[in-house]
Formats: sequence, C-alpha cells, structure tokens
Amino acid sequence: MKVTNEIQKQMAVRKGVNNKNSPIPQDGEWTHVTQIKDLSGLTHGVGGCAPQQGVTKLTLNIKKGIIEEALIETIGCSGMTHSAAIAAEVIVGKTVLEALNTDLVCDAINVAMRELFLQIAYGRSQTAFSKDGLPIGAGLEDLGKYLSSQKGTVFSTTKKGVRYLHTTEGYITKQALDKNNEVIGYEFVNVAQMMELITSGLTPNEAYEKSKGTYGRFSEAEKIINPRHK
Repeated sequence: MKVTNEIQKQMAVRKGVNNKNSPIPQDGEWTHVTQIKDLSGLTHGVGGCAPQQGVTKLTLNIKKGIIEEALIETIGCSGMTHSAAIAAEVIVGKTVLEALNTDLVCDAINVAMRELFLQIAYGRSQTAFSKDGLPIGAGLEDLGKYLSSQKGTVFSTTKKGVRYLHTTEGYITKQALDKNNEVIGYEFVNVAQMMELITSGLTPNEAYEKSKGTYGRFSEAEKIINPRHK
C-alpha cells in the first residue's frame, strides 16, 4: 500500500475504540453483516430508465447472499420486457454484489437492482422480522392467484375527461356514468382468469362470461360507454 510522504513522517497513534457495526434485522434476527454471504431476505426495488419511459419492479429472494428467486415486472417500454427476460436468467444463482455489478441490459432494471441492494444492506427487507424469511417461490404471491402483474392504466384529457382502461380487477370493458356524466363504476374482464379457464377446458365465450365483474355503482348507471372508443 502506498503512503504519502506527509503520512510517513507522522507519529503512530494507537486505535483505542473498535465498536462493531450496527446489527440489522434479517429474517427475524439481528445480525452483524460484514460480508455478502451474511445478507438474506426477500424484498423489492423499483427503477426507471434514463428517459423515464419505463419502470421495473424487481423482487428477489436472497439466502446467504445468493439470489435464489427473481421476479421482474416491467411497464411502459417494449424493450424493457425483453431485457427482463435476459435479466431473470442472468441474476439467479449470483451473489447480490455480482448482480449489482452485472449489466442487466436495461437502465430501469439496473436502477431497481441498486435500490433493492440498499433495502437489503440496511435491513429494510420485507422479511426483516419474519423468522427464517420466506420460502423460494414466495415472490409469486405478489402476483395473486392467476400469476399476473397487478397494474392500473387510466387516461384523461381536459376536453373529454377520464377513461379507466385497466385496474387491478382487470381489463375495463365498460365505464358507468351518472346523470352528470361522472364515473360511478365499471365492468371488467379478468384476462388472467379467463385464460386459466380456457386452458382448463372452457370455451372462450364461457371463460369470458365467467371472468366478467363490476365495480362501484355500475348497476345505477344512467349511461354506459366503451372507454376506448366513445
């Protein structure tokens, strides 16, 4: 190790205090993390790309520093979706530090990885106080019964008002208005549920009807519009 001339001339002063680093909560215990293999937990990171055109949500289940499970959800950019497919294969089996320093193709995924690392390193994981953490596969629970990302898409203009296009319940097919043309509810189709019903043997029409539902005061509507075309 190189030392400057100025330092070489100085007298050595003995170090008297050497406190341990602060412990962080991990999987139900307080641990002193000094190496990557000391890190464990399931948590999330969210990142946007440089032009803020798209966003990635990254969920990792980490055991003793190794990424054992990865869930990558993207929105807003078609290229990001393909990058997610690559990243999902690349990062599983790597240490958190390796993944942090691996080019995950897309800016948004790289930023999500950075933010997730901060969560893990500072003991802010989702499983900080969960004994032994969560089993591999727990990341899928964020997607719900039909294994489909929850998302919302709403569009609005000053001239024509709001259009509900997609909510957690599903794809919006009809928007209900009252006598003042204010939104009071909507009809939706849970597309993920519909596809599961089709693969289980129902016809597309049967599956479509079974996957429909309404929200709000849809039955009280004075007017019903197609939010995409009217």
